Amino acid sequence: MTYLSRIRLNPLRVKGRDFVRNPRTLHGAVMGGFPDPPRDGRVLWRLDTRDQRIELLVLSPARPDWSHIVEQAGWPDADGDHVLVRDYTPVLGHLATGREFAFRLTANPVQSTPTPDKRTESQTERHGADQPRRGFRLAHRTAAHQLDWLLRRTDNWGFTIPTARTDTPAPGMTPDPGASDPHEVRIVNTTRHAISKKGMRHPVTMQAITFEGRLAITDPDKLRTTMLTGIGPNKAYGCGLLTLAPLRGTPHA
Repeated sequence: MTYLSRIRLNPLRVKGRDFVRNPRTLHGAVMGGFPDPPRDGRVLWRLDTRDQRIELLVLSPARPDWSHIVEQAGWPDADGDHVLVRDYTPVLGHLATGREFAFRLTANPVQSTPTPDKRTESQTERHGADQPRRGFRLAHRTAAHQLDWLLRRTDNWGFTIPTARTDTPAPGMTPDPGASDPHEVRIVNTTRHAISKKGMRHPVTMQAITFEGRLAITDPDKLRTTMLTGIGPNKAYGCGLLTLAPLRGTPHA
């Protein structure tokens, strides 16, 4: 079975702030929710901030226990459902070609280059003068490149992002001939983390980009695999989790 968990974090508590700032610490807390490391699948997680609420979402192949996170960084004595764990298998079973969903994804859009203009201190520390076999991984800096990174890869992930549903432009407002059509996706959050790793003097910088939009399923099997295995690099640090929700006016999956 596959489980989707939602834990509300309290940013006024010391550990809650630590979890928000430090993805390496939060990764350890997430993996601490399982008596034994899951062997049959990957654990994916991300932080969502909505209306000043900070929520931790975790997709896992085994049922977790989040009592340690609630006690350290949650709302242990408050009313309401501050921790929810539900079976996600029915959602995965309702994927079908042509169906459309709202989606949310936090990912780390990067490109690989054999020769960067200037190596960062962490790259120099990791590789010295050597050339990595897969080149150097560089983050996409601009929103346009980050969106392009997403749009160019959706076929491999089993879905497409439709072009935006807009009216015909007014006279004189036609976009440039070389401009790409807008799509039903936007960037809603950008977070940079400096992650310290054992044995390295300089932290590794990671940029987490959160996308929201609408997708149409083209290959249910590919999409199911994508949702279970994650998208892009740095999955251990809160990137890669793609979640779906019904579009407004459509029945729940």
